[in-house]
Amino acid sequence: MILITGFSGFLGRNLIEALEHEKISLLGRHKYDYLGGARFFQAEINSFECFAKALNGCRVVIHCAARVHLMNDESVNSLRDYREVNTAGTLNLARQAVSSGAKRFIFISSIKVNGESISNCKPFTSSDPKKPEDFYAKSKSEAEEQLLQLAEDTGLEVVVIRPTLVYGPGVKANFASLMNLVSKGIPLPFGCITDNKRSLVSVNNLVDLIITC
Repeated sequence: MILITGFSGFLGRNLIEALEHEKISLLGRHKYDYLGGARFFQAEINSFECFAKALNGCRVVIHCAARVHLMNDESVNSLRDYREVNTAGTLNLARQAVSSGAKRFIFISSIKVNGESISNCKPFTSSDPKKPEDFYAKSKSEAEEQLLQLAEDTGLEVVVIRPTLVYGPGVKANFASLMNLVSKGIPLPFGCITDNKRSLVSVNNLVDLIITC
């Protein structure tokens, strides 16, 4: 049995489709109409929620859920809120996964943990020092560190994936806005931009990587 969090997001929906022949459980805040035969459990990702029912019988957890960037965020303490979900919530889920007998925890982190830009035109590597700048990246970085410590303490197999900007059919958010702008046929000064390149990953390739893990 595989437990997927954040299943209502772009990546989560594609994971469900790719794993349609597997036994899966879904953990989220709301139930959607594309669950198929999967088990659904309603819960928030935070430091105190109990996930015992959702984790029952699961050997692998794919943790996609996260607090992401919010436009016009009016939170009094944004860093605390990011940490509550992305750091403390992740560790709460992972610790309970250990207690339930899960063997592997796949954590979808972010390339922003590495930093906002590269130097000397060299791509990031797994051995590069982390340079998270915003609250989202810092909370993800802290979650990575605590997960790896949990793995060392308990034997839980932890896999950390740091995706770049994900694209594919049905994508929303920033990439959808860019595609909408391009589709309008408005001349854009892309030819003049030489130092603002972005790395992208196809959602199909990312899903394949996760399944391989």
